[in-house]
Amino acid sequence: MLRCRREMKEAGVLGINARNRDYIFPNNRRRYYPLVDNKLETKRLAESAGIACPPLYGVVEFQQQVSRLENILGEHRDFAVKPAKGSGGGGIIVIADRHSGGYVRTSGGIISMPDLKYHINNILSGLYSLGGANDVAMIEYRVRPLQLFKDISYQGVPDIRVIIYQGVPAMAMLRLPTRESDGKANLHMGGVGVGVKMDTGMTFGGIQRGAEIGAHPDTAVKLDDIVIPDWTKLLTIASRFESLINMGYIGVDIVIDEVKGPLILEVNARPGIAIQIANRCGLLHRLRAVDAHIAELSSPEEKVAFAQENFK
Repeated sequence: MLRCRREMKEAGVLGINARNRDYIFPNNRRRYYPLVDNKLETKRLAESAGIACPPLYGVVEFQQQVSRLENILGEHRDFAVKPAKGSGGGGIIVIADRHSGGYVRTSGGIISMPDLKYHINNILSGLYSLGGANDVAMIEYRVRPLQLFKDISYQGVPDIRVIIYQGVPAMAMLRLPTRESDGKANLHMGGVGVGVKMDTGMTFGGIQRGAEIGAHPDTAVKLDDIVIPDWTKLLTIASRFESLINMGYIGVDIVIDEVKGPLILEVNARPGIAIQIANRCGLLHRLRAVDAHIAELSSPEEKVAFAQENFK
């Protein structure tokens, strides 16, 4: 046990307690949490800064509005329904098309309009929200993943999680949906995390449930040497959020749409530490390097360049 702890310390592995004590508590003031715990607020903030997000079709805030859902949806044949305060992918329903009996989910199943309304009522009641607080339902554009990612995903949309410290991208991973995760790119549900080289955006290896894997469990496609497009642009978008929300340690989740390019999905004020396993690398050495040089860096472009040069 002592040897294991010593090896983890030498490798610069950031534990959950150290993450909270040394990085989240000192850098993320509580008064700014509503900006990231509410996806609708995050979206509005990003749009005000000219950062692209999945377009919003409508918001259901009160149960009286649920009866008018048909009007809110209008002619949209495909869309995503999300709880604004949800976490871990809970409560998200993605619709791929209309059907005579209702709507076709990306899984191929059919959900009727009464069932969709019932689901939205559950969102409003706080069934999927943090702490069970009353919530609102967002109806937005359905992201279409790049063809590049379709062979390494199961049904859902992959996203890229970037850890941002003082505006510097410290580490990143590609998160892939699986059958086990029900098509959601969430590691705790059984999704796959793939390490990404910070300088090139090239993937290497992968993990599922904490175990190393070399190929996607459902498609058997290898996870190495996939180059994420628009990599520097993607990191620069993520870097900008540090000043937007006044938080020093965050996880920024970005998707790449086949038409619209990189889009901000959400921001997390308490990003998990499994990203270190996916990257076969501890975070501590990188975070301390940022502390040592942050006074020399001002713009997001400078911070991204620093990360790409020093975190290869």
